[in-house]
Amino acid sequence: MNKKRIIAALILSAVLFYKYYLEDKEALQNKENKTSKDIEEPTSHSSFNFLPTSTTKQIVKHNYYTLSYSEKHEQAEWVAYSLDKKDIVYTNFKRPFFIEDPKVKTKSAHWRNYKKSGYDRGHLCPAGDRKFSKDAFDETFYTSNISPQKHKFNAGIWNKLEQKVRYWTKKYNHLYVITGGILTDSNYKTIGKEKVVVPKAFYKILLDYTQPEIKAIAFLLPHKESNKPLYEFVVSIDELEKITKIDFFKDLPDDLEEKLESSTDYKKWSFR
Repeated sequence: MNKKRIIAALILSAVLFYKYYLEDKEALQNKENKTSKDIEEPTSHSSFNFLPTSTTKQIVKHNYYTLSYSEKHEQAEWVAYSLDKKDIVYTNFKRPFFIEDPKVKTKSAHWRNYKKSGYDRGHLCPAGDRKFSKDAFDETFYTSNISPQKHKFNAGIWNKLEQKVRYWTKKYNHLYVITGGILTDSNYKTIGKEKVVVPKAFYKILLDYTQPEIKAIAFLLPHKESNKPLYEFVVSIDELEKITKIDFFKDLPDDLEEKLESSTDYKKWSFR
């Protein structure tokens, strides 16, 4: 009787060992065969480094957005932030005064440079994207987060794009946003005593890093009034990288990065 029990126990142990061996082997194969197609949405917004490279080597991290400041141009070459569906709220906070950014080591431009310049203080990270708290809203009023914009551009096509970003965020649940002025051209106009550069164009890049289909879209808008539809300003991220000398989404898997950054296909995005 004891022998039968021993034999039965040995058989059961062998069966269990083989079962767990197969499961471990399958898990290992799945891990090894994983490609960019199998990427899942990050469990937290901080788990994926979506920040571009900095040509100025002066990256400033705030609580609700990050920027790369260009002292030469007295503004950010890019501002990047994560935008979630729950962030889109319509509180009516009082607008604070613009102030210099205390985290910019070289000191950001003073707001007086814009006074009587004929240009708006154009937000790069919009205050409208940060209305979920007063602290987040106020943080967008650092002068490192603004760029000189013509009023009809700022209140027109640029505002239209910002509103569309919020629409897409609500539709697709979460986006990564990178935006800035084109600062690599020559013969710029400047304003104020600190010679704040007036960009000739502005760009915005959006990444929807969620399944079932990861997608990205980029816009390049000439700095002027326009009534054209937004899809006419769609460009490839590759084109923006050539213009700005910035490497966007450098931490994406290579095959996915190549696919997303070479595309100008906007049909995956709803332009209604």
